[in-house]
Amino acid sequence: MSNKHSKTSPMEKAAAFIVDKRKAFYLVYIILIIFSLFSTNWVSVNNNITDYLSEETETRQGLTLMEDEFITYATAEVMVDNISYSDAEKLCNELKDINGVKEITFDDTTEHYVNGSALFSITFDGTSDDEISATALNDVKEKTDDYDVYISAEIGDTKAETIANEMNLVMVIACVIILAVLLISSHTYMEIPVMILTFGVAAILNKGTNYMFGTISFVSNSIAVVLQLALAIDYAIILCHRYTEERETKESREAVISALSKAIPEISGSCLTTLSGLSAMGFMQFKIGLDMSIVLIKAIIISILTVFTLMPGLLMSFSKLIDKTHHKNFIPKIDAWCNGVVKLRFITPCIFAVLIIVAFFLSGNCPYAYSDTNLTTITKNESQIARKNIADTFTQNNTLAVLVPSGDYEKEQKLTSELEQYPQVDTITALAAVEAIDGYSVGDKLSPREFSELTDMDIETVRLLYSAYAVDDESYGRIIGGIDTYKVALLDMFDFVYEITDNGYVSLDSETQENLDELHDTLLDGKKQLEGENHTRLVINLNLPEESEETFEFLDTVRDTAKKYYGDNVLLAGNPTNSYDLSVSFKRDNMIINILSILFVLIVLFFTFQSSGIPIILILVIQGSIWINFSFPTIMNKPLFFMSYLVVSSIQMGANIDYAIVITNRYTDLRRKMNKFDAIKQSLNLAFPTIFTSGSILASAGFAIGLLSSDPTISSIGIALGRGTLISIIFVMGILPQLLVLGDFIIEKTSFNFKDIKERISIGGGTDEK
Repeated sequence: MSNKHSKTSPMEKAAAFIVDKRKAFYLVYIILIIFSLFSTNWVSVNNNITDYLSEETETRQGLTLMEDEFITYATAEVMVDNISYSDAEKLCNELKDINGVKEITFDDTTEHYVNGSALFSITFDGTSDDEISATALNDVKEKTDDYDVYISAEIGDTKAETIANEMNLVMVIACVIILAVLLISSHTYMEIPVMILTFGVAAILNKGTNYMFGTISFVSNSIAVVLQLALAIDYAIILCHRYTEERETKESREAVISALSKAIPEISGSCLTTLSGLSAMGFMQFKIGLDMSIVLIKAIIISILTVFTLMPGLLMSFSKLIDKTHHKNFIPKIDAWCNGVVKLRFITPCIFAVLIIVAFFLSGNCPYAYSDTNLTTITKNESQIARKNIADTFTQNNTLAVLVPSGDYEKEQKLTSELEQYPQVDTITALAAVEAIDGYSVGDKLSPREFSELTDMDIETVRLLYSAYAVDDESYGRIIGGIDTYKVALLDMFDFVYEITDNGYVSLDSETQENLDELHDTLLDGKKQLEGENHTRLVINLNLPEESEETFEFLDTVRDTAKKYYGDNVLLAGNPTNSYDLSVSFKRDNMIINILSILFVLIVLFFTFQSSGIPIILILVIQGSIWINFSFPTIMNKPLFFMSYLVVSSIQMGANIDYAIVITNRYTDLRRKMNKFDAIKQSLNLAFPTIFTSGSILASAGFAIGLLSSDPTISSIGIALGRGTLISIIFVMGILPQLLVLGDFIIEKTSFNFKDIKERISIGGGTDEK
């Protein structure tokens, strides 16, 4: 007995502890589940992708400055079809009377009325987060309920709710697919509930522990659960299959202990490549990569821990039912495929070589998109349908904000005038250039005589006001030199007059005071939107697309023009600069992701196979699959959201290479006992159930996300992931075996395990025939 105990390995001791203390583990997991159900509500989800731009980017700096210094009123575009112009005017007046509606832009130009369609551009009294804006928008919807109407507005947090509902449907479909796949690939029916229960717990714990990060992105929040299930289901399958193998010769307790002790190293090794690929995303300059990386890495780690500590107890508890529910193997042998792979070993690798060279260049010319303007999804929500109909009917504005230091209205007017000369500019809204009264702009400087004539105020009173302003401005020389030549910007003078009259220092007649109050309110509203504490905002409407080389070049033109007046104290912000900054960060992140994902996986493979030849073959097959995957957008001339490439290429490299590892592991083990042809055929037959199960689940999950999500970011990731997984499966099952056979001699020579080399040589490893 003591001799037997002395031979118990530390791994077996740990496995025995987990099995024997399973009820304690159940209790711990019940507590964690209850906690996670509450903590899930503590997770804050960020729906704004620009928040993940680096703080060094111009867009992020500009957006932060605008949030701090300016107010941006909520807006909505309301398109009404099949309406006459006169009726549209009446409806416009009715909408203006709604509480919370600040103003509506509508006229008979093609920008607002085309072929029986009217477009009302509404500005609300509050920001997009204010209740008054949401209430007013609901009133607008009620008022237009009887019309054929399309409304596009960024008010309220409906995006998160829409995505959540779509992902719930994806989860249901994914679970059905997983259930169907597991029914085909499992050994017993009862192991399926065990696996689903295990990963249900893992999914709940992962969502609940996201609160540790405070805020996560809407992308991570949406797809993490589905990807967790798809990426980590292998671990449960490995343990289940080990258990059924051990159960043939052992009692249930010993079978679970033995299966767990053998599965821990195998599962740990398998997950390393997945974690390597995911960790590469953490080095992206675009911080959403780090966000997804930590959420998914945590998901994989939680899944592994759940498989190691919860699932063994479930296998033990349900062992009798598992024994009673054995069924025949539904996955057929693939002998015909195996024979075809061997026979074509000199042909298809040559085709593959040509294919990946072509794919390398095609994927290098992939048409990337950096905003959702040019992206389409199969599923469309109500807001997307409205935006598309409006865009198809009316010319869309492309807005750019130019932020410069405030205080010099003359410079602002000169800059505005120069920018207006460019044909790419439709309109510019700048506080200094806004017309105030009688043709004067608020930035125009007026003498006392001119101000008196403009306001119908007594000249002597105005001179006193100008003198008081000069004292307040510490311009004492103006008083001595003659106040009649002193000029003050109209906006500054109005502000000063309003301030001193409001404080009771000066009294005006009722009519003048009423006009002053009205003008002050208008100017104050404009200042809130266009002038901050330290900066002024110029809003430019461009007649260029949001993202194009021409647009990006014109941004440099605008920036250089503004620098002539303000030096380097110029910031640009808006959708064009957002797209530009994302394109710049993508070039860096693309290189980082490619290098690090390959490097990390290469290191894992190097130590896993103790060979320098095998990792190169495996990386070549998966990297070739990645290039082919991202050749499709080029071939179809369909834009691909840039983040899809970054995310999917890292997942494809990290997760899909597991399929190649499964076959290669089998091959290197069998190669010790038989010739290379028999070894590869048997390896394919043995590995096919695992690859079929894992690959079909991951591909199905990807396509489900892509087809059912209306969010372009999430949808494009899903489509690319599903397509990439299918391509990887085909090449792993077809090309990889041929390369292993053809490179058998090289693999042998580059192996660091000299015992294996000696064993292979003894069975004639270098021959080409059986």
